[in-house]
Amino acid sequence: MSTQAETMTEGKNIGRHLTGTRDEWLAARLELLTAEKELTRRSDELARQRQALPWVRIDKDYRFETDEGGASLADLFRGRSQLIIYHFMFGPDYKAGCPSCTAIADEFNGIFIHLANHDVTLSAVSRGPLAKLQEYKQRMGWTFPWASSFGSDFNFDFNVSFAEEQQRAGIDYNYRREPEWIVRGIGDSLTKGGEGPVAEIAATTGTDVATYTRERPGMSSFVLEDGIIYHTYSTYSRGLDVLWGLYQWLDRAPKGRNETGPWIRRHDEYEKH
Repeated sequence: MSTQAETMTEGKNIGRHLTGTRDEWLAARLELLTAEKELTRRSDELARQRQALPWVRIDKDYRFETDEGGASLADLFRGRSQLIIYHFMFGPDYKAGCPSCTAIADEFNGIFIHLANHDVTLSAVSRGPLAKLQEYKQRMGWTFPWASSFGSDFNFDFNVSFAEEQQRAGIDYNYRREPEWIVRGIGDSLTKGGEGPVAEIAATTGTDVATYTRERPGMSSFVLEDGIIYHTYSTYSRGLDVLWGLYQWLDRAPKGRNETGPWIRRHDEYEKH
């Protein structure tokens, strides 16, 4: 069945896009609204399913370095019963954080206070040494908590960091097995010879493709109940899209994401407008 947009008889093309009358726009918009409402209802149902996942007890004694000193996983809750961790791509060899993770984290300052007042602590965690994270945090003007898991198994256990030998054999990321590493990175966007979009992004972190892609993005949720920590949820890769306000805005812009290659920069690297 064709959509209203496809059957606008009075429309004409401007560039590559169809135009039409206000009545035709309204008819197409109402059709889209039905689909949007269904997506909202489905999203609500998915949230219920997400919250119904079984909790997995965490018995391992993970250690972190924070601005306040050494910390346990329980300490990262900061007195609250819920903890959301953003697995920020900043490995020990990085000179700067992943630009996409940086764009996501730009939103954390604004939402941290709201989550904190709803019994949820939001924190970033990376394998980079604390001094590197602190320097980058100051550069970006961030105030949200950011802990270093350097020397800990935390990132490895939650499938966001990988050793070289794991990478060569093929890693398990985003609930699937990736092929053996030759010249591969996030998704299938690499070109031959280590060049291409992922290589461009890797260069902005001061690394090569292999080093850059041994870190991966994700988020994990935890709950602290009766002194016991449970892991409740994790998502990776495009599962993070809905948490990234920038893309939600772009999806509603006339040209959408309109991506033809790497375009995201750290906010202090854009030309001033």
